[in-house]
Amino acid sequence: MGKNNLKGSLILSFGALIWGFAFVAQSAAKSVPPMTLNFLRFAVSAIVLSAVLKIFGIKTGEPIFPRKKAALKTALIAGAICGAMLALAANLQQAGINSYENGISAEARAGFLTALYVILVPIISSFFGKRIHSLIWFSVLLAIVGVYMLCAWGGMGGIYTGDVLLFSCALGFSIQILCVEKYCDSVGGLRLSFLEFLFCSAFSLIAALIFEFGKANIADIKSAIPSILFLGVMSGGVGYTLQIIGQRYAEASVASIAMSLESVFAAIGGWLIMSHALYWYEIIGCVLVFAAIIIAQLPGFKKSSEQLS
Repeated sequence: MGKNNLKGSLILSFGALIWGFAFVAQSAAKSVPPMTLNFLRFAVSAIVLSAVLKIFGIKTGEPIFPRKKAALKTALIAGAICGAMLALAANLQQAGINSYENGISAEARAGFLTALYVILVPIISSFFGKRIHSLIWFSVLLAIVGVYMLCAWGGMGGIYTGDVLLFSCALGFSIQILCVEKYCDSVGGLRLSFLEFLFCSAFSLIAALIFEFGKANIADIKSAIPSILFLGVMSGGVGYTLQIIGQRYAEASVASIAMSLESVFAAIGGWLIMSHALYWYEIIGCVLVFAAIIIAQLPGFKKSSEQLS
């Protein structure tokens, strides 16, 4: 299929819009314990993707689970590993969002701190022998300055517990992304995502039963149903499907930039929907982190242009 970066970027940007506003939904569901919330949202995502796989299976003849034992074993192992990392990252993320006090722009912080996975992925890759472009290291320095302005500038109590949890979440998502990259081709994108959501939901349920037993209130869960459905159907099902479709058109470097807009939409969503003001130094911090994310992609543009010349 020929590449159409504009078309692909528009599709991916809409997916990023959904993911960005998902931070608002997560913030609105703060009354539900994080592990319980993630059990519910990823269970909904798994159900949605199972339906998508069923529809594709009718057209292609492919079942949701592989028929061959070796392929099934590989798929289940991949799903369990990716699901475990997603559960770890997602629960750290929700715990971080829940820990912020009122008056703090949790959506902006969560969106931008989570987006640091774009920079952490190549850093982790360097430990496995991959050469890292000098621009990546510059983007790391720029991101550190941006995170400092976002989290510690202006006498707002310095770095919060939520900031540490969200940075740990970004590290978890970085490892999860590398795990998905390893298994995606052998298992298949949609199937791996379904299994990842399925295992993530299961692991979150186990963790909730251990650490949150008796803490979940039925009334709070009922009030959070709209947020849970948005997170499960839109963020999980629709968002991921848009990513798959968008990446069929856009080059990888262009696609990653479009998806990084998630952090921008998180800040905008918090401002528009939750009426969370952004101080000038937080805005500058957001701009610097976003600039770091963009710069981190420039080596990919250079490589793509060299291959086309």
